[in-house]
Amino acid sequence: MSSLKVLFAYTKGIRRYFVFSILCVAIETSFEVFIPLLMSEIIDVGIAQKDPSVFMEQGLEMIGCAILSLIFGLLYARYAAKAITLFGQRLRSVQYQKIQSYSFANLDHFETSSLITRLTSDVTVIQNSLVNGIRPFARGPIILILGLVMSFLINKELSVIFLFTTPILAVILFFVVRKVAPMYSVLQKVIDSVNRLIQENLTAIRAIKAFVRDEYEEEQFEKVNQDLAKISQDTFHIASLNTPAFQMTMYMAIVGLMTLGIHLIVQNQMQVGELTGVLSYVLQIMNSLMMISNVFLLITRSLASCNRIAQVVEEKVTLISGALPLTPKDSSIDFHHVYFKYAQNAKEYVLNDIDWHIPAGSTVGIMGATGSAKSSLVQLIARLYDVSEGSIKIGQVDVRDMNLEDLRNRVGMVLQKNTLFSGTIKENMRWGDSNASDEEIQEACKIACADEFIQKMPDQYDTYIEQGGNNVSGGQKQRLCIARALLKKPKILILDDSTSAVDTNTDHAIRNSLSKIHGLTQIIIAQRVSSVSHCDQILILEDGKIAAKGSHEELLQTSDFYRGLYESQQKGASL
Repeated sequence: MSSLKVLFAYTKGIRRYFVFSILCVAIETSFEVFIPLLMSEIIDVGIAQKDPSVFMEQGLEMIGCAILSLIFGLLYARYAAKAITLFGQRLRSVQYQKIQSYSFANLDHFETSSLITRLTSDVTVIQNSLVNGIRPFARGPIILILGLVMSFLINKELSVIFLFTTPILAVILFFVVRKVAPMYSVLQKVIDSVNRLIQENLTAIRAIKAFVRDEYEEEQFEKVNQDLAKISQDTFHIASLNTPAFQMTMYMAIVGLMTLGIHLIVQNQMQVGELTGVLSYVLQIMNSLMMISNVFLLITRSLASCNRIAQVVEEKVTLISGALPLTPKDSSIDFHHVYFKYAQNAKEYVLNDIDWHIPAGSTVGIMGATGSAKSSLVQLIARLYDVSEGSIKIGQVDVRDMNLEDLRNRVGMVLQKNTLFSGTIKENMRWGDSNASDEEIQEACKIACADEFIQKMPDQYDTYIEQGGNNVSGGQKQRLCIARALLKKPKILILDDSTSAVDTNTDHAIRNSLSKIHGLTQIIIAQRVSSVSHCDQILILEDGKIAAKGSHEELLQTSDFYRGLYESQQKGASL
């Protein structure tokens, strides 16, 4: 129930709409409950005594109750709709804002498909539970209590039968809820799996077609789809047992009431109108019990979604922004005996005892075999992850003490996996600087050698980029991402293998342009020796440790890895 408390906090400001809607249902229901009592009086007094005035008087009262019930029903619909839609909107916004504050370590705790489900399906489940639950939640107890009171007022002997039927219904509800509750959590996890497979397939649709894996992926989807269908069928099958069980109990009660009522009428201990009134209340009471049971099922259904949403909201953000601004005059970087691992309980470190000084304004390269933790090292500079031990300082200030937004604004990163967003080239560029002028955008693209292909496009900088940049090549995407990073006017620029898809001449042109930017500290991760041979110093990583460092000439003498890579690439270039 702690998750309900967490989500209840986000009803602040809209609770009055929930309260108004419940009050309207309570008033509406109260008027409805009085109608059978008025009807029994019409039968016993109006019909028995053939008094038309009773028909008129009680009939007008019944019409008045019906009209008032309708009015408050409409008011309920208005307030409930406002409360539920605003609550759903708030839950999505709160989750989305929290996810934006996550570090990479936080994101590692959730699958992307699961986060999408929590933002969409789980919120919809809660909204549907409220839509279908507020009314019976308010009506059920009121009808149950008032119906029982009215029944006992009409005839005590006949109403005793409720003391036998109510426990039966309570036992049925207990077993249904107990069985179905854990199944709803499993159901949401299966929905996660379906969303994950759909997301992967749509993202990799070109690879699937290229490898002619359509049928295989269809089979994979059919498996998870069948799993979803099976768990849904089992869950809703058990949940649906609630209705026929309640109907059976209701009909048993009606038969019992009819049998006992006819006996009392024959004995002149009861009138026909009283039996009619009690039977009407039986239907209302049984329906109220069914409403209450459905509310329990809805709560059980939504509780699984509440727990999943609460997990997102309560996830403790591992990166807390410091208060110190980044020193703009000094962009030197110092790694002081840095150790890092992605999970606290991991047995081995990804990075081991990294001790390295990068002077301000210098250009350094990082090389190493696949899996040597090159990307992990540079991600620590912008605090995409925090170091496990040791420290990283920029301008002699620990990055953990700096304001996180200011730090990341001053560190331009072009990650290994380049991402462009749906929109024009100009709109994508303004991710680097939302206030960038057209001239600044063109200058950044010129440095990144992106202007040469942009100028050839019909709409040039207004060319629309499809989702994920699917209408541009890998090399074009890399150059656009470099230009976007340059628009931030960073003091430190990190290029994580971000020219791997461009030709050697273009790579050389980009390096020459970047070298002309005064005071820019550059960190270049590359697989080609030619991409880092101009660097002031080059770091060689091996299994997360520094294997060697020095200039191009020094490493040719001291590093077997670097020399072997250089000779193999030189030999390949000469063939």
